[in-house]
Amino acid sequence: MIAVIRTRTLNALRGDLAKAREAADAAARSSEQDHLAAGLAADAAIRAENTVERLDDALARARADAARLEGELETLRAQSLLDTEDRQALRTLLRVTRKQNDRPDHVFVLLRRGQLHSVHATRDAAEIAAETEGAPRDGWFTPSTHAAAPDPAADVPWVIRPVPLGGTR
Repeated sequence: MIAVIRTRTLNALRGDLAKAREAADAAARSSEQDHLAAGLAADAAIRAENTVERLDDALARARADAARLEGELETLRAQSLLDTEDRQALRTLLRVTRKQNDRPDHVFVLLRRGQLHSVHATRDAAEIAAETEGAPRDGWFTPSTHAAAPDPAADVPWVIRPVPLGGTR
């Protein structure tokens, strides 16, 4: 059978065929672009996944470092408290040592007719005490200013005698 097609119909079919080919070419190009975009998206997803893995590793290391540093900080705080206590103890020891070093190494005993009358920190204080008790300025004897003490100690009204403190020095 022979089919008779009119020219107009043939031209219309050819036009439709050209449009269909253009549409198919456009769809093929679009498919290629979509395929390229899918490849790029897959590559980006792989890179993103690798980046996430690296960031997870970095986060784990950072957490471990933070935990270690927190432990070190706690140790340093404790050490700081100990250092503060040590400094306070050293200050206390230094104060005590200074007080002990400031202590006189002897006292002056004031004797009245051979009997203990009073004890003084300085010779001047002993002389003043004797004078307030009525001793004349030259009425006492100090072994350091004379060669030897008189034989009967009771014969001397006032005697100032230095006495060493704290054992032998």
